[in-house]
Amino acid sequence: MARPLLLLLAAALLPAGPAAATAAGFRDCVAGLGDRALAAGVDGELVARVLPSLSPLERVLALDRSQPEFVQTFPAYLEARVTDARVERGRELLERHGAFLETLLDRYGIPPRYLVAFWGLETNYGGYLGKVPTLDSLATLACDERRSEFFAGEFVNALQLVEREQLPLERLVGSWAGAVGHTQFMPSSYLRYAVDGDGDGRIDLWRSEHDALASGANFLHSLGWEPGLRWGRQVALPGGFAYEQAGLGKARSLRAWAAAGVTRADGESLPALELEAALLLPAGHRGPAFLVYDNFRVVMRWNASQSYALAVGLLADRLAGAPPLRLPPGLAKPLRKTQIVDAQEALNALGLDAGTADGIIGSRTRAALRAFQLEQGLPADGYPDPATLTALERRALP
Repeated sequence: MARPLLLLLAAALLPAGPAAATAAGFRDCVAGLGDRALAAGVDGELVARVLPSLSPLERVLALDRSQPEFVQTFPAYLEARVTDARVERGRELLERHGAFLETLLDRYGIPPRYLVAFWGLETNYGGYLGKVPTLDSLATLACDERRSEFFAGEFVNALQLVEREQLPLERLVGSWAGAVGHTQFMPSSYLRYAVDGDGDGRIDLWRSEHDALASGANFLHSLGWEPGLRWGRQVALPGGFAYEQAGLGKARSLRAWAAAGVTRADGESLPALELEAALLLPAGHRGPAFLVYDNFRVVMRWNASQSYALAVGLLADRLAGAPPLRLPPGLAKPLRKTQIVDAQEALNALGLDAGTADGIIGSRTRAALRAFQLEQGLPADGYPDPATLTALERRALP
């Protein structure tokens, strides 16, 4: 199908009045998406059927640009996601799908509790798969300048998915960002990693729990999951511990951590192994401490959030019978985003590279905080606690 015809189809649906210019821009962008789909080999009839039905979703753009007032702390994040109800439901599903999950363990090396933990965190075990029309969402984001190239590619992937699986267009609904099904795969991941788990010759991540679980196992295997290795463990730190040793980029052997006085959470000795582990303090030196292994990094390739990866591991542990994580009181109080922005600006002004002052506590901000804390004689945990923020505020005064 030639571009003029695509533009003709798009223009036929343009509104009249003040919104026409914006709508015209969207329809012109949509025509470009059609060209891209045709160049990728998508059937012209499908392109012609889909393009005129697309609508921009202002709510999607609002969510993409949303800047929450508060930064959720790790304890609050965990309390909202690793709940007793989710643990109980997960154990029921482990039992219901036990035989099938064992076949996935044999084939992909992924223990059942991890697959169920991902399922629980992504969609509450299929309780909420999302209601946003995927093609509208992807087209909206593809026609927005912020991440247009990525979402244009995902739009084409979604059309290829419709073709490959012969999906009814009304089935294509999910999150506002275009993730779909029980495991919330983006269309590119669906195309590349989703597999037929129930043996019916099709892959349906919305309606087939076995397809979703098998696809999750294949995805984790492809990301490099190491069979026989757990995600990590909670540990206890000795008095006077040098907190600047914490950080995902500062891995040491378990033998070395044990020599530094780190023990298991129950006080027992760590295994005397050369296994590499990094120490994380997601709530600062007053909160829980974790040693994490290579499989933790695999989880972060699914979702790049450390809090998410910790929640997956801790939910998997709970599903296997571990007790709830005990947290000291007072750790769940959220931080204002403006506090983090001010801290980043102050750190940058002091010559400590905290990155862009965006209110997001990433690795550069944590490294800058540690450097400042060391300079001030504070526990160098890279966490913006009240003492650190107060010290930064004082240094920032003229």
